[in-house]
Amino acid sequence: MPLSEAFAGRLLPLLPELVAGYGTPFHIYDQQGIVDTYRDMVGAFGTEPYRQYFAVKALPNPAVLSTLLAEGSGLDCASPVELELAERLGAGGDDVVFTSNNTTVAEYEQALKAGAVITFDDRTMLDKAERLPEVVAFRVAPHGVAARSTLMGSAAHSKFGVPVDELADTYRQARGRGARRFGIHGMICANELDLDRAVRAAVDVVELAARLAADTGIELEYVNIGGGLGIPYRPADRPIDFRAYAAAILAARRRVFGHHRPRVVSEFGRYVTGPHGVLVTRVTNRCRKGQDVVGVDASMSALMRPGYYGAYHHISLPFADGRPETLVDVVGSLCENNDKFGIDRLLPDPVEGDVALVHDTGAHGHAMGFTYNGRLRPAELMLTTAGEVVEIRRAETFDDYLATARWTPAPIMEVTR
Repeated sequence: MPLSEAFAGRLLPLLPELVAGYGTPFHIYDQQGIVDTYRDMVGAFGTEPYRQYFAVKALPNPAVLSTLLAEGSGLDCASPVELELAERLGAGGDDVVFTSNNTTVAEYEQALKAGAVITFDDRTMLDKAERLPEVVAFRVAPHGVAARSTLMGSAAHSKFGVPVDELADTYRQARGRGARRFGIHGMICANELDLDRAVRAAVDVVELAARLAADTGIELEYVNIGGGLGIPYRPADRPIDFRAYAAAILAARRRVFGHHRPRVVSEFGRYVTGPHGVLVTRVTNRCRKGQDVVGVDASMSALMRPGYYGAYHHISLPFADGRPETLVDVVGSLCENNDKFGIDRLLPDPVEGDVALVHDTGAHGHAMGFTYNGRLRPAELMLTTAGEVVEIRRAETFDDYLATARWTPAPIMEVTR
């Protein structure tokens, strides 16, 4: 959706000079907006035990992660590289949750060595693990409302989690291995904006956790409701009421658990940073090919969601007020017809040189970038709480593009005949 008034008020006065001096394209993130969202989330749970772990996959930039760590957030990692990134930022122990799938023994051992809170995604990893973590937790496969989410995929064919009907036996198996401390993780929804559905999915996990504890006699230290809350990408969308969401989860916990009430854990990514980033680009071409086409100097390599998923991202021309509106496709330069940021968008009549903003790129934007066709990933900037613009990742270069290529092939195996 359009930039928040606060972000726009901080960014737009700086933008003409920034574009003129720095060039385009680039992603820019609003540090104050990210901090405010995180604080509002924690505040929604009041004095109740709660911990948010930012999903690193959404925006794996050290400056952003450091900002969140300084606010008290943990980090949710799903790969060895994300674990190493967390370690280099000084995050370890219970500041890190490791929730992966199809995990190798080496990856598990790396997480164990880091002291991370580990989630087992399936029973086979429990069988392979020589040593168990201090707290054993399993991810439950999508069920209930989560099982009916189109974005989560078919529950019958999900690659995530332990099926509900196997969960109790799985925890008993862990206890038989000597585990004495336990948690549970639920993968509940994806980009969900309907409050009732989001609440129902989270409550499903809380209720399942209570039944599991009663059936097995174990005491759960935490219930991890995962992530999956959406952001209002379209102008007509409305943000989810996070305070109502938190209140409903706490009410369910009070209702189904007795004296011992496990703490609530979450792993939101998109919800924290998504609205607080924009892709800044410029119009490079205007032509007609059956429809009006506006070419910009960013491509799908900088933001793949619209081309890959057909996802909607709002587009605006912030300095083109007063022009008549026209219907256009906004496209990049990849040799792929799906390299489009928007189709049939009503915009002030664009002209070459116009600054264009693609909104809500603060999550799954740069992070999902690629280098196909030699269209390299752009820079990442941050508008700090002090009002400065800083570079937090430079744009890629030709040397980066071929950094792993062997100009002279290196032999790795001799073939004898």
